[in-house]
Amino acid sequence: MSEATNETPCQPTDTPETLFEPIFMIIEMIVGLPGNMLALWIFCFRIKFWKPHTLLLFNLVVADVLLVISVPFRIATSLQGDFWVFGQAWCRVNLFMLAVNRSASIAFMTAVALDRYFKVVHPHHCISHMTLTHAGWLAGLTWTVVIALRIPLLTTNLLKQNETANISQCRSFNSYKEIPLAIQVHYVAFVAETLLPWILLLFCSARITCSLRKLRIGSQKNNIQRAIRAVVVISFVFTICFIPSVITGLGAMYIKRVHRGSCTSYKLMIKCFMMSLALTYLNSTLNPVIYCFSSSMFRDALKSAICRASFVKNIRPAKNKDTNL
Repeated sequence: MSEATNETPCQPTDTPETLFEPIFMIIEMIVGLPGNMLALWIFCFRIKFWKPHTLLLFNLVVADVLLVISVPFRIATSLQGDFWVFGQAWCRVNLFMLAVNRSASIAFMTAVALDRYFKVVHPHHCISHMTLTHAGWLAGLTWTVVIALRIPLLTTNLLKQNETANISQCRSFNSYKEIPLAIQVHYVAFVAETLLPWILLLFCSARITCSLRKLRIGSQKNNIQRAIRAVVVISFVFTICFIPSVITGLGAMYIKRVHRGSCTSYKLMIKCFMMSLALTYLNSTLNPVIYCFSSSMFRDALKSAICRASFVKNIRPAKNKDTNL
């Protein structure tokens, strides 16, 4: 959180002091990349009949693809001591794609949870009878808003020359005496797009739980149990991936404005904030779990693919044996 001009007197650490961030991101990529490629394959080739919530989940996969493209550059930068070597233009594009992934993931996770909520709590509401066309328009509108809110990252110079360490640093969160309007939009979107959906997710979880308690037996109760499992999983992934960065970021701003003399606390909070940003990439790794809990069609297609792969593997030795006879 530092900038070459208009810097605050108390500056956070210029380079990472631990390997936590790059190692954590490498693990996320190793685990998350195969899972998301498998999910993309299932959505594209194994699911034949699409429903509105299936389309919303597919857009969540598309958002994760942006992360797959962008995170390797952040890993390389972290391993080089926060030294950005890919130029100013790609710095803006890279941070833009990371921010769009975060915003789109939050938006579509919330949309899936709201879809489950309305089908259980308000089954006769028009939203519960949303068509595939309506879901397509909703997805298009979501992408439009998400991209529009992150345009400031493409119009602002985010590449800082650190003369002390003789390196270039590419960061979307910098410390200014006077924050530019474009960056203010980015900051407000970062906080609002996390806290408001999080409150909605907690509300949906509570209401679906109340609906479950009113029922004792029957198939409807089973449907509600599946819905609440899906919403709880989404809420869990959302909380561990996105909430820490907002809490630490707001904590750093509070210390900076209210306790200006507490430089040590400010640096510590900034360090926690930078580490918590690595958690935001974890959503891509955990999203395949959401697909399994939120869509029976995806779950059935995954089981079918696994069973088919196992069957082919088992019959190949038999075919080889027959050939040798």
